[in-house]
Amino acid sequence: MRVMTGFFTTESNENYPELCRLNHYDLSFGDECVEKCKVKKVFDNYSIETIGSVYANAAGAGVIEKESFLYIEHCFLDCIRTHLHELDGLWLHLHGASYVEEIGSGDHHLLKEIRKITGPYFPIAVVCDPHGNLTQEYVESCTILRSYRESPHTDASQTKKKVAQLLCELLIQREHVHAVYRKLPLILGGEQSVSTDEPVRTINRFMDEMESDSRILSASWHVGYLRHDCPEAGCGIVVVPRKNKDFAYACQKADELASFVWDKRHEFHYTGLTAEPEEALKLALRHEGRPVFLTDSGDNTTSGAPGINTYMLRQLLLLEHLEKHVLVANITDESAYKQLAEQQLGEPVSFDLGIDKDLHSKSVHLEGTIVSKGQMRGNMWSGREKVWGHVVSVRLHHLPITVAISTCNNSMTELAQFEHAGLNVDDYDVIVVKQGYLFPQLKEIASASIMSLTDGATPQNTKKINFKRILRPMFPIDEI
Repeated sequence: MRVMTGFFTTESNENYPELCRLNHYDLSFGDECVEKCKVKKVFDNYSIETIGSVYANAAGAGVIEKESFLYIEHCFLDCIRTHLHELDGLWLHLHGASYVEEIGSGDHHLLKEIRKITGPYFPIAVVCDPHGNLTQEYVESCTILRSYRESPHTDASQTKKKVAQLLCELLIQREHVHAVYRKLPLILGGEQSVSTDEPVRTINRFMDEMESDSRILSASWHVGYLRHDCPEAGCGIVVVPRKNKDFAYACQKADELASFVWDKRHEFHYTGLTAEPEEALKLALRHEGRPVFLTDSGDNTTSGAPGINTYMLRQLLLLEHLEKHVLVANITDESAYKQLAEQQLGEPVSFDLGIDKDLHSKSVHLEGTIVSKGQMRGNMWSGREKVWGHVVSVRLHHLPITVAISTCNNSMTELAQFEHAGLNVDDYDVIVVKQGYLFPQLKEIASASIMSLTDGATPQNTKKINFKRILRPMFPIDEI
């Protein structure tokens, strides 16, 4: 037997100032695609051969340029047409939050076009991010659809392998099933649905128990994605029956899971310590331990923000006196980086930082000394070996502040990323990062973590977002 693997992920934030184009993608084909999907060993264990189609990873970015998406989609469809006669199934890693100009959801469009080639019964297994949007048609086009449980997504690799294994078992059984979908009038941000907090821990346990049932293949709760205004936005429930005869039972369990999540709608909350920007900074500077991580949640690049905001840096610059050493890591400004990259380590520099797109990214004049240069590497989701861009860091002259300036909007979520950028977290008392919830490696070493409720491309207060196209009423925007 043979299975084709493919990967297409983009977390598209419509507030990002630029379109996501082909050059933003880590793009691979054939055997390299198979290697990057990281599930070949699972298929090997079942003596199933893997054929690679397309690996296209842009991580967090803006709305996708139509021509770029159509090229990626064409590569997928052409590969499937070429190999369809020898294929027994298709394994796809899709995000669920891609968004294409003039088209809408790229994930949904791609799967719809694939089904035109394969027909309705060809086995297609999809693993996805829980921060993706669903529809009835999309879900029912999947034989298996299963999202990660954990946020941050520490179980992504495990889930990819699980879905591959489920596909293998289904191919051996030769059983036709398809996923069951229920939509909830509930819209949440990722920072309100962290898996180490309640009620998500209890919801995950509920789904784990559901999957222990011999009649259920998999169960998922999809938080959804709210950074582009679309009809698909909102939470979703997906349950997959083990056999076709279990379909009615899977529908019943989907209703139970939907009710279970809905009944907990008032329990969702921001994770950890959160505060308005002025108070958040005071809390960070008053804290006695180190390091304190302060997250710029309104410019959260892990949710597709551009990373261009200088607001928190300008907060710090207004201080007359600062005893603690602060690192701001990092601000995206390719023009400033190019100017600084020409200078040598230890050289004094005078430059403007900030692209002046809006009040959040207002330019500020800085003077300091270049203290490090390095690479902007990816993380476990965007690829740790991938060099997404470059970083230069400047220690300011008049205050103990170091600013890292990057060519791309990747967030510093893992310790190795700081090291590749030439930075040592042990040198700082307070570290500002472009995140919402703090990621696991940083949380482990943090003396404290505080989420600053800043404005920007990823505002955390759902009620303040001006949605026009979503289902209404929708909780918590509307009282239901």
